[in-house]
Amino acid sequence: MSTRTTRTSDDARPSIPPTDWSRRDLLGAAIGAGAILSAGSASAAAGGAASEARDGVAIRSKDAGRLPTLFVAHGAPPLLDDAGWVRELGNWAAYLARPRAIVMLSAHWEARPVTIGATRTVPLIYDFFGFPQHYYEQRYAAPGAPELAARVRGLLSGAHPTTEAPHRGLDHGAYVPLVAMYPEADVPVLQVSLPSEDPKELFALGEALAPLRDEGVLLTGSGFITHNLRTVDWHGGSPPPSWAVEFDQWTAEALARRDVDALLDYEKKGPGVRMALPTREHFVPLLVALGASGAKDALSFPIDGFWLGSLTRRSVQFGS
Repeated sequence: MSTRTTRTSDDARPSIPPTDWSRRDLLGAAIGAGAILSAGSASAAAGGAASEARDGVAIRSKDAGRLPTLFVAHGAPPLLDDAGWVRELGNWAAYLARPRAIVMLSAHWEARPVTIGATRTVPLIYDFFGFPQHYYEQRYAAPGAPELAARVRGLLSGAHPTTEAPHRGLDHGAYVPLVAMYPEADVPVLQVSLPSEDPKELFALGEALAPLRDEGVLLTGSGFITHNLRTVDWHGGSPPPSWAVEFDQWTAEALARRDVDALLDYEKKGPGVRMALPTREHFVPLLVALGASGAKDALSFPIDGFWLGSLTRRSVQFGS
């Protein structure tokens, strides 16, 4: 029972569970056992740095021609059972200018070269196994974005070679937050892969995609700032551990002072990083969003706090 990060395949079917359980198996195990918290408990978990914008209230964009760039803590499929968290995401989207389209970069799709997903409506990828059946019945039939895909290819030509996976649908890192933010599924969505976990490469990818912000496109990275499934509190009764709070706080403070060098060197400079991020794939989408931001962009944290003890829900908005 697990969630899965796809690295080289666009296979839309869940994999067979491994014999030896890994970090990715632990989340599904607890969900299958009925240990995932319900709506109130996940949203009420305390801790983390104080948010600059609470309850989904970020600064509304006055200029719909330039959208902010986002990093969204995507939870897992059970996020959609958490009414409080769904409300926060919905409120956040409501305060943004309506995007013409969305580009999603999820922790759950790493493929080199940069790979452009389906440009038409195709089935979702249920990249997890061992979950209750209703999670496999979720639908999100957002329109495709073929013109946007062509624009992305053009922006990335040269420095960032691209290829296509025309049958690859949205994975849970992409569709779960979108179901809460744009539940009508009426905004075209294009998912693009992370080419690697290299901070400098991902920051440069964000820089290359930044012009889309001036074209009504909402650039969104999806992951978690802390992500250690071996340390989660399945019953939700414990405060977040000190290492999770410290790493979350360090990240928030580095973002606030726009310390790009520190953030790109997070593996050496981030306190408790080995506990906070035993693997890196959930943090690095933040670096794409950071790369797409500008030095004068306002910073806000529309959602924060902790889920299941050690998983920070901190989400980030660059720009207003």
